[in-house]
Amino acid sequence: MADQEPDFSPDFSHGPALRTIAMPADANPNGDIFGGWLLAQMDVAGGMVAARRAGGRVATVGIEAMKFHQPVLIGDEVSCYCTVQRIGRTSMAVKVDTWIRRGQGRIATKVTEGVFTYVAIGEDRRPRPVPPGEGGT
Repeated sequence: MADQEPDFSPDFSHGPALRTIAMPADANPNGDIFGGWLLAQMDVAGGMVAARRAGGRVATVGIEAMKFHQPVLIGDEVSCYCTVQRIGRTSMAVKVDTWIRRGQGRIATKVTEGVFTYVAIGEDRRPRPVPPGEGGT
C-alpha cells in the first residue's frame, strides 16, 4: 500500500466529500489531532454521501475496519474521500479514506480508512428502504 501520492491526487472520481483544516482546539497537548475528531469528520463525510444516495436522512449504525496509519497535526489539510461499497435493503456501507496535505506541500499522505454503515431513516425515525439507483456516490 502506497502512503503517498503526488499532487494530492487519490483516484476518486468525485473529489472529497469533506475538506477541512485541523485546528489547535482539536489537538492533544503534544499537537496530535484527537482520533475522535478525525473519526467525527469521517462520519460527517460518509453521512453526507449516504444521505445523498438514500435520498434523505440516515443514521450511523456501525464502524468497521477502522485503521489509523499516520498522525494528523495542527494545520494539516484533511480530505475525506467516500465510496459506497454495498447497499442493502435499508442500509449501506461507505468506505471513507482520509488523506492529509501538510503545510504548503503537494504530497498527500493517507492517514486513516474505515467502513461506516448507515441506515436510511424515514419521517417516523424508523428504517426505510434505500431507493434503487446509482446516484450520489
